[in-house]
Amino acid sequence: MKQSMDRPMIIQNDQTLLLEVNHPKFKKARKEISSFAELIKSPEYFHTYRITPITLWNAAANGYSWQQVIGILDQYSKLQFPTFIKDEIRIYMERYGILSFKREGNQIHCKSKDPKVFDKLLSYASLQRYFKERLNEYTVVIAEQDRGFLKQELIKLGYPVQDLAGYQEGEFLSLSLLSRTKTGASFQLRDYQRKAIDIFYEKGAVSGGSGVIVLPCGSGKTVVGIGIMELLQAETLILTTNTSSVRQWIHELIDKTSLTEEMVGEYSGQKKEVKPVTVATYQILTYRSRDELEFEHMKLFQSRNWGLIIYDEVHLLPAPVFRYTANIQAKRRLGLTATLVREDGKEDEVFSLIGPKKYEVPWLQMEDRGWIAKAKCTDIQIPLPKKWEKQYIEASKKQKYRIAATNPLKIKVLKKLIKQHQDDPILIIGQYLNQLEEIAKELGAPLITGQVKQQERDQIYKAFRTGKIKILVVSKVANFAIDLPDAKVAIQVSGTFGSRQEEAQRLGRILRPKEGENHAYFYSLITQQTVDQDYALRRQLFLLEQGYEYDIQHYAL
Repeated sequence: MKQSMDRPMIIQNDQTLLLEVNHPKFKKARKEISSFAELIKSPEYFHTYRITPITLWNAAANGYSWQQVIGILDQYSKLQFPTFIKDEIRIYMERYGILSFKREGNQIHCKSKDPKVFDKLLSYASLQRYFKERLNEYTVVIAEQDRGFLKQELIKLGYPVQDLAGYQEGEFLSLSLLSRTKTGASFQLRDYQRKAIDIFYEKGAVSGGSGVIVLPCGSGKTVVGIGIMELLQAETLILTTNTSSVRQWIHELIDKTSLTEEMVGEYSGQKKEVKPVTVATYQILTYRSRDELEFEHMKLFQSRNWGLIIYDEVHLLPAPVFRYTANIQAKRRLGLTATLVREDGKEDEVFSLIGPKKYEVPWLQMEDRGWIAKAKCTDIQIPLPKKWEKQYIEASKKQKYRIAATNPLKIKVLKKLIKQHQDDPILIIGQYLNQLEEIAKELGAPLITGQVKQQERDQIYKAFRTGKIKILVVSKVANFAIDLPDAKVAIQVSGTFGSRQEEAQRLGRILRPKEGENHAYFYSLITQQTVDQDYALRRQLFLLEQGYEYDIQHYAL
């Protein structure tokens, strides 16, 4: 077997890739393999990546061929890797587009480049109800209402569909972007925002109009959505994570476009407005008074003739909204997110029902251009107090994490960091309410949790934005879509176990570009040699994949 030890990677039989961290070609290799593999482990000397069908299909949707992927692996692999891995890469990547949906008159035809695929699929009893009539060896008729459900079934069998059946245009809506916002600021699309818009829209072709745009927090994903709305000129439904985010969307829409307040509605727990542009929360759509009842607010999907549906923070899309989205495949669908990582493993649902990843810009590339703040990430390792050690050893795994995450020494370290950054706006973020309440009391700082009413939250956020308060303590309700542009320091005292998406979103709270020195500081307080440390390593995977490095510091008693 040929060897080339000047290369940084070992390819294993289970399709995982071991990438040597200290190798001079590490950064270049990491950048290239990240387009078709995901980081799953990051020990000190070797990072482990995994190739999956979804990572390969997203690469295929972004224009990569199986030959290119194999070429990249050959370029960086120390050893020749098995032929069967090359064959699997080829088979999976060739499957993207082997099946397609196309509209012919009033019918949707499912077409296959290989008639043997239809012979195979028609043998599945679970699929037979979707196939209405086989016109020839390459074409089967399907029902309009089955378009999404069939895509879900087929991707589970390893056949992602390229949906070219087109879209309903929706009700016309006149909308234009302003060159100067209504608050008086100069405004224009950045080059990467324009590129994302154009790639999604594809000049109105049926191959465009559905998919996911992946951009870092603070880089203006909302503006990308608004830019697509301008191209489509159609009534739009926007779904997002919470009421604060709803109101931020509404503010941006009215501030940066020709839309007026009368044309934009809030559909939340507090208001039920349905207007030509309506912004709703996922929570209200999935609300029902009893489990056995229908989701009464799902009717919002049909309440107007929408031409576009925007799924903000699409990585958080709840299961009931996935199910309903399967019914509306004739609507253009845009997913926006900073990371396509889903902790529930439903990336295939996003791929089949919203669309493939259409465009992505690496975080550090945005940082280099000054579009987001330069972030310094630091892990501060803290010992567990002796008096807690016995309790920790005897606890269940879940209780172990709570004990380690709420280590009281973290408050001492927290105070030192606040003193170090006394002139900077600081967010303190955590998982456990008792811990956050104690911190807020110690610091005399306001605390925002899910129990704080929306009106009070808005007042606190406003006070933080205007500099009336410098320190804000927040629970996980502030993980997503909260616009606090001046926040410069984030201190994470506890997290949601090993959530990679949460780590990315929490860093994202401080990434909006800053006046003057464009720097931000992200600290994680970790109890060393405990599950707190294990989960922290898991949470950091996405950011490590993006090229961020964590400086390790140790707190001595």
